Amino acid sequence: MKTACLAMAVLALAACSKSDTAPGPGGVTMGEARALDEAAAMLDERRPPAEAVAPAEAQASEAAQ
Repeated sequence: MKTACLAMAVLALAACSKSDTAPGPGGVTMGEARALDEAAAMLDERRPPAEAVAPAEAQASEAAQ
């Protein structure tokens, strides 16, 4: 959710016709901010669902006991 909000903010800023080399949020250029947002979105898409991770964690904690 946080990533989606950040991506929407960057897209809104990109619509203001700033160049890729213009200063952006957090001391990076607009092009760098866009690349970071795209990378974050790709990582979010690749993240397994919570249901897939929870059973493995439960088995690991049971094995440790």
